[in-house]
Amino acid sequence: MSHDTSADNTSICSTSKNKIAFVPSKFETVRGKIFSDLEVPVRSIKISKGLQAIAKIDSLPIYDAAGPYMNPDFKANYEEGLPKLRQSWIDERAAKGELGTQMTLARKGIITREMEYIALRESLTVPGQGGEGDISAEFVRQEVASGRAIIPVNRKHPESEPMIIGSRFLTKVNANIGNSALGSDIAKEVDKLVHAAQFGADTVMDLSTGKDIHRTREYIIRNSPVPIGTVPLYQAFEKVDGRIENFGWEVFKETLYEQAEQGVDYFTIHAGVLKDYVAFAHKRVTGIVSRGGSIMAHWCMHHNKENFLYTHFDEICQLLEKYDISFSLGDGLRPGCIADANDRAQFAELETLGELTKRAREFNVQVMIEGPGHVPLHKLKENVDLQKELCDDAPFYTLGPLTTDIAPGYDHITSAIGAAVIGWYGTAMLCYVTPKEHLGLPNIDDVKEGMIAYKIAAHASDLAKGHPGAGKRDLLLSQARYGFFWEDQFNLSLDPATAKKYYEEGITVKGAKGKRFCSMCGPKFCSMRISSDLLK
Repeated sequence: MSHDTSADNTSICSTSKNKIAFVPSKFETVRGKIFSDLEVPVRSIKISKGLQAIAKIDSLPIYDAAGPYMNPDFKANYEEGLPKLRQSWIDERAAKGELGTQMTLARKGIITREMEYIALRESLTVPGQGGEGDISAEFVRQEVASGRAIIPVNRKHPESEPMIIGSRFLTKVNANIGNSALGSDIAKEVDKLVHAAQFGADTVMDLSTGKDIHRTREYIIRNSPVPIGTVPLYQAFEKVDGRIENFGWEVFKETLYEQAEQGVDYFTIHAGVLKDYVAFAHKRVTGIVSRGGSIMAHWCMHHNKENFLYTHFDEICQLLEKYDISFSLGDGLRPGCIADANDRAQFAELETLGELTKRAREFNVQVMIEGPGHVPLHKLKENVDLQKELCDDAPFYTLGPLTTDIAPGYDHITSAIGAAVIGWYGTAMLCYVTPKEHLGLPNIDDVKEGMIAYKIAAHASDLAKGHPGAGKRDLLLSQARYGFFWEDQFNLSLDPATAKKYYEEGITVKGAKGKRFCSMCGPKFCSMRISSDLLK
């Protein structure tokens, strides 16, 4: 790397007390049909011979966004970073004069390597076997061309593996990391990145606000197999030491270019917080809870001018088009408590985000829309329906939503409830919430807890939406449970180490481990054993 700071060069997870359980897996490479030189890695979870006899398969292919980090033989070196997977693709397109955005190429009818890569990853069977989950590269192209889906792939981040965010694909999960003025360092943030990826993060946002923001982000991007998002406003505001009178378009534009050159794949831009909307939040219980939203509201009031992100929006579009960076249009006026949900401030901003979506698409810049926030269950559907209508079906990306305000320390649960439901209604990506929400800076334990809660929510929403093949893992685990194939139950779960730990904690009698009962019912009262014996 070009900078002089040094991060730990330790092997992956070797210093983490949360070392993940590397389950027995089969690693294969599948070649593309359109691009014969395209190699897509596929990881399949191996299953026991007993379960094979029932399921008639020897392994389960899964969508795995962690890249090399799920291979126990891979040794990470934070200084070296990951291999530049897409560099040759980018160079080839440059030589052909095809360096438009993915949307530009999709609208021209061109299928890119990224699109076929995504089609193979999204297919829930081994690609090429013609299973019910197979998705075509042409379908990916059509969704990107329409704006219903986005492929966040900055050309300066060739280390990332192509992925897609759209309601007709698997529901994705974003993990937030980043240091603050009060804690963490570069090595810890990269550890969080890796840990989040291992537990299923499809994208990661670096929300650093403290020291070494640029260097922290450099290490995160170079070591990330998933797209990286940021809120450029944070670093720009740090550059003026938080002084609103010195803040403005020029320092923000400088920061945009800086982060674009590093390889950030999508930017949260709070361009919908208009000057006239600030008054709508005055009567709220919790006011403006978005950091970016509150800063821009302050700027508008202090300078008595319209939001410069709105007035310079076309210039931002031109920059994003140059690098193929996607917009994540920020919900700076999202509700921060149940009492403020679905109010005038929130929906006024959403209407402006719809206007900005259309403007961005004129530049062939990909767009997704950020959503709330704190919203009770009965008000969730209105959010999705209105967002689709106003924003012309652009992918929705929601924080939670948290469905109640009464559980500090457990907001990964209160929000996962809302996330599952809003995902069912059509949200394309869920932003995780950790147990530390509203309380403090998450550590690596909190990252794991947040990721597990949200992978559950995302999968539950895929089941509810009837995504082809989404129930295969559920069926296989249920068959393992009924057949008392304990290792298969652990390996097929989202958190094998915890599942195995809880099982073994209850098996204290010698010789009882692996038998046809657990410590809940014991050998005499196990309903599944009794049911199985009856069938025999």
